[in-house]
Amino acid sequence: METSILIVLAILSATVLLLILDVVRIDIVAIGCMLALGWSGILDPQEMFSGFSSNAVIAMLSVMILGRGIARTGIMDEFSKFIISKAGTRKRNLIGLLSISTGILSGLIQNIGAAALFLPGILQVSRRTKIPASSLVMPIGFAAILGGTLTMVGSGPLILINDLLRNEGHEAYNLLSVTPVGIVLLLSGIGYFLLFGSKVLPKKEIGETGKTEQERLVEKLDLPHNIKLLSIHSKSSLVGKTAEQAGLWHIYHVNLLGIGKGGDVVYAPWRETQLEEGQILAVLGSAENIKQFSEAVQLEDVSDSRYFSDDFNPNVSGFAEIIIPPGSELAGKSIREYSLRKRYAVEPVILFNKGERVEGDFSDAEIRPGDTLIVYGRWDKIKDLKESTDFVVLTGFEVDEKEKSKTWPAIACFVFAITLAMVGFPISMAFLTGALCMVLTRVLNIAEAYEAIEWKVVFLLAGLIPLGVAMQKTGAAMFLAESIMSVVIDLHPVFIVLMVGVLSTVFSLFMSNVGAIVVLAPLVIGMAGIAGIDPRPLVLLAAVCAANSFILPTHQVNAFLMSSGGYRNADYIKAGSGMTLLFLIITVSVFYFFMI
Repeated sequence: METSILIVLAILSATVLLLILDVVRIDIVAIGCMLALGWSGILDPQEMFSGFSSNAVIAMLSVMILGRGIARTGIMDEFSKFIISKAGTRKRNLIGLLSISTGILSGLIQNIGAAALFLPGILQVSRRTKIPASSLVMPIGFAAILGGTLTMVGSGPLILINDLLRNEGHEAYNLLSVTPVGIVLLLSGIGYFLLFGSKVLPKKEIGETGKTEQERLVEKLDLPHNIKLLSIHSKSSLVGKTAEQAGLWHIYHVNLLGIGKGGDVVYAPWRETQLEEGQILAVLGSAENIKQFSEAVQLEDVSDSRYFSDDFNPNVSGFAEIIIPPGSELAGKSIREYSLRKRYAVEPVILFNKGERVEGDFSDAEIRPGDTLIVYGRWDKIKDLKESTDFVVLTGFEVDEKEKSKTWPAIACFVFAITLAMVGFPISMAFLTGALCMVLTRVLNIAEAYEAIEWKVVFLLAGLIPLGVAMQKTGAAMFLAESIMSVVIDLHPVFIVLMVGVLSTVFSLFMSNVGAIVVLAPLVIGMAGIAGIDPRPLVLLAAVCAANSFILPTHQVNAFLMSSGGYRNADYIKAGSGMTLLFLIITVSVFYFFMI
C-alpha cells in the first residue's frame, strides 16, 4: 500500500472518530481535516481550498440567502397557518404532512432547494404549535433526501449515471425508472419517524437552557401570561365607557393589550378610548381575574377564533424589562403624564419602584431613575423604546419584520433559480443567480444576505470536500472499493448487491455523492461483468444509495438544517443509524428481487 493512501486513511479515521465523539465542533474538525491534507503534502494549496469554490458550498450559501428572502416576506407564515389548519397541532400529523410535501417537491427540484423552501414554514409551525423544532426539522430533512430518489432528476448521482452508462455502451434509464423504489423509501422514512420518532429524536431540554428568554422572564417575575380575546356585544355594560371607567386595572387587575374591530387593531389603547359594541378586547391577566372581568361586564370569549390572535403570539409581541436611566424624560413624571401608551403603544404591566413590586393601576405613580418597568407590546414598538434615550431595554428580542410588498419579487427570484436548475444549469450557478436577484430586487440588502449565511455549515462542507478529493487523487477510494469487493466477488449475488449499497453509503458520508458515484460506477460495472450480472441495476443501486447519508450531518441538507434544529452529531448518529439500516434493507431487497 502506498504511503499517500495510508496518510489519507489515517486522516479519514481521525476525522470520523472526532465526528462520532462530538468533543470538538464539527466545523473545527472539518478545518483540521483540510489543513492536515495540506500539511501532509497530499493536496496542494489549490486542492486543499477547493471546497470553498465547490458547487455544493456555493449552492448551500445561495439557498440560505434565498430562504431568508422568502421568510422575510411572510409567505411561510401563511404556509404554516395552512399546515396547522389541515394537520392540527398533533406532532405525528404535522410530521406526516410536512414530510410528504417536502419529499414530493424534492423529487422535482434539488433536495437542498426543497429543504430551503420549507424550513421557514417548519420553524413557524414549531413556534405556533409549541412543538420543539428538533422534533420537526430532522424528519423533514430526511424526507427531502429520500424524495430525491423519486425521479432521475432528483439528485446529482441519478442525473449523472445515465451519462456514465451511455459511455460504457449501456442503455440509459427514463425519468421514472427509479420512482417505485423512491416511493417505498419516502413512505418508509416517514413511517420510521411516525413510529419511532419519540425514541430517536432528541428530547426538548428541561431547565433553563431549554427555555426561551420570554419563558425565563415570565417565570422569574411570575408575570401574568394568559391572553384572552373578549368580544363586546350589545348587552355588555362596557358599551359607551372608557377603558379607565371600566376599571380594568383598578378593579379587575387585568391589562388591556389591544382593541380590534374590522381587522384593525389598536395596541395599548389610550385610557380614554371609548369602548363600543363589536370590538374585540385583548386582555392580559390571570385566568381567574379574566374570568371574573368577563362575567361581570358580560363579554364573550372568542379566543378560539382567529380574529387577532396572530397579533399576540411570541413572534410578534411579548414582555420587555426596561430600566429608567438618569436623565430620562419619564423620571419625575407619572406614566399618565408621560403618555407612555400613546407614544409607544406598549402596555405597562408591573412597576418595581424603590424595590417594591407595584401591579394594577400605577399610572399616577411617580417614576424615579433606577425604577424598572415590565411592559407588553409588539417587538417593533419595543424596538422604538430601545432606540430612545429615555429607556434601557434589558430583554433580548428580534423584530419579525415582514415585507409583504416584496412577496412577488421573492417568489419570482426563487422560481427563477429553481427553473434554471431544472432546465440543466448547475445548481450552484442557478441558486447564486437567484440570490443575486433577491438583492437586486431589494427583497434583501447585501448586508442581510451576508447575515443569512450560516458560516459553520459553510466551513463544515468546505473542509470535508478536500477529503473526497484526496481519496480520489491518491487512489484510496479505489483501494477500499476493490479490497471490499474482492471479498464478496465469489459469494452469492445478494452479497454483491449489499456491498454495492454499503460502499455507496460509506463513500457518500465523506465525499460528495457525485464523487462517490464517479468512483464506484466503473468498479461496479467491472464487478457485474465478472459475476455475470446486468450492470445497469447495480449502477442505479449505487446512485440511489448515495442518498443514504443520515448518520452524520455531512450531506448538504443535514448540514443546512443542523443549526435550525439545534442538533449535535450524536443526534444524527442516533436517528440516522436506524434510517440508514432501513434504507439498505429496502434498496437491497427491491433491487435484488425485482430489478436484477
